[in-house]
Amino acid sequence: MNKKNNIDYKVVSDFGKEWQAFNHQDIDDESLQSAFNSYFYFFPFDELKNAVGFDMGCGSGRWAKFIAPRVGFLNCIDPSADALDQAKTNLENFENCSFECEGVDENSLIDGSQDFGYSLGVLHHIPDTSLALKACSRKLKSGAPFLLYLYYRFDNKPKSYYLLWKISDFVRKLVSRLPFLIKFCISQIIALFIYLPLARFALIAEKLGFDVTNFPLTWYRSEPFYILRTDALDRFGTRLEQRFTKEEITLMLKEAGFQKIQFSNREPFWTVLAYKE
Repeated sequence: MNKKNNIDYKVVSDFGKEWQAFNHQDIDDESLQSAFNSYFYFFPFDELKNAVGFDMGCGSGRWAKFIAPRVGFLNCIDPSADALDQAKTNLENFENCSFECEGVDENSLIDGSQDFGYSLGVLHHIPDTSLALKACSRKLKSGAPFLLYLYYRFDNKPKSYYLLWKISDFVRKLVSRLPFLIKFCISQIIALFIYLPLARFALIAEKLGFDVTNFPLTWYRSEPFYILRTDALDRFGTRLEQRFTKEEITLMLKEAGFQKIQFSNREPFWTVLAYKE
């Protein structure tokens, strides 16, 4: 595996192609608003009107375009030049954004310079997540908020959830090593025939009054098919995936110098807000 500066370049290449395929330029902001709210509903925007911060692993810039209007300046960082090209297009109407093609451990941000930061769905796809959190922490000022989303290890779900994941992970390990066009096609078949039916079944069950908390793919029940297609490719197209329990995430954050750690009580799990000491 080609790794340098805590980057797996095969994974970076795959994500660059993913963000070219799903660049979020043909989906309206309203369709993304629900997903954005699921992550950021407890982020302290009121404190950040003139703040300078970072989006670590910005991808296509799908979240950055919601953040940029609310803050003073946003540094968009991603190791994929292809991803940054899409982010630049999505954020072309904002003059308060910069773009840097680097990873979490090697970038131009000055230590202790950032008023806030976030990294959603990124740091579980790199070799050393704990080391990456420490790198993010170094860039933040004391007291700065940091929003993080890492894949969870189903520690708040029934054992059946974990067993289903083990099956899907076996499929992922096979699919993710295929040429991009093939795994793209397979992921879209999965989105259409597995993700969509399960998600909409959960939606129907919810409308009928059932508790859908532990239904598979329940978080996607009201999300547009575009997001299901994107996340199916994200899930089955990546070679490197790590998952963590709430306790493991808490320990990594504390070791990285964070305090006042607050986990979201909503899906997706685990989304967590912490503050630099």
